[in-house]
Amino acid sequence: MKNPIHPLKIYFGIIVSLFVSACSSGGGDGPSTDPKPTPTNLTISTQIVGSNAQNPEGDGSGLVNFTAKADNATSYKMLVNNETLSSSTGVFAYTFKAPGSNDYTVHVSAYNGEKFISKTLAVKVKVASKLVWSDEFDTDGAPNASKWTHELGTGDNGWGNNELQYYTNRLENASVSGGTLKIKLIKEAFQGSSFTSARLVTKGKFDFQYGKIEFRAKLPTGKGTWPALWMLGANIDTVPWPASGEIDVMEHVGNQQNRVFSTLHFPGNFGGNAIGGNKMVPTASTEFHTYAAEWTPSSLKFFIDDELYFTFPNDSSKPFNHKYFIIMNMAMGGNFGGAIDPLVLGATFEIDYVRVYQ
Repeated sequence: MKNPIHPLKIYFGIIVSLFVSACSSGGGDGPSTDPKPTPTNLTISTQIVGSNAQNPEGDGSGLVNFTAKADNATSYKMLVNNETLSSSTGVFAYTFKAPGSNDYTVHVSAYNGEKFISKTLAVKVKVASKLVWSDEFDTDGAPNASKWTHELGTGDNGWGNNELQYYTNRLENASVSGGTLKIKLIKEAFQGSSFTSARLVTKGKFDFQYGKIEFRAKLPTGKGTWPALWMLGANIDTVPWPASGEIDVMEHVGNQQNRVFSTLHFPGNFGGNAIGGNKMVPTASTEFHTYAAEWTPSSLKFFIDDELYFTFPNDSSKPFNHKYFIIMNMAMGGNFGGAIDPLVLGATFEIDYVRVYQ
């Protein structure tokens, strides 16, 4: 038979339990023993440097000034981009670095000893990329030989699509005048071809990985014409196309006047099976427009006059994560150019500039 518990032992256990509970009430979920008052009325103001009615996201520097105020607060902390900043005054300055216009969530806390109050706010900031390479075509004569190489010949060289032109290095086919590069297609018998034109590349002189490339151009007319502003993987000599990848920033064919194409070629999606978007530009051949691509490890985005119209998700499985070089050319006919109007005697493709930002 078990001995019954004495009533005094039960009473003593209750007293000990209450004593322990009372000693621990200053921490955990219980009320704080800190005599200081909790901060109240937390406000946060932001000043995006360079922001105005025309540029609400700032001047591109990425610098934002924050000011936090709260009653009874003696210090402040701000969490932004996984970085924690501390201030005794509530004044913070932070420079965002990711290029483009991006949305951020900022967390701010005001402290008085162990007691605090917190708030979050959203801010959208623009960070301008830096110009790393360009050709403004401001020197009359031949294209700048330090930036461009003429690729010569026809599709027999291994990079044609059954077009009818012969690419030359003559001034008649590519020259700079009046602030623009003019690539001219001419109907003439030349080296067995019925047209001449030009194909300019930066291969071996400039290539880049990620960033933004922008062309400003006025497109030709004429059924059969096929101007293009595009890029190929710089490893193409060791990794044959399409495994090296192709990024077509702008293509236009006279048989679909004013319809502009942006296309990506890679294994499983190339030629007629390539992936891309297209958009009608009613004044493509009467006015200059900007054609651009923003290229990151996670996406390729294509723009016409700063308007996004096609996005492609990039990842490490695709060949869009190494250096590419730039190409500008005008073909005639071929797989994409299509049927040629026999009345077309020539055409001019004008490029105002090419710029690369990173």
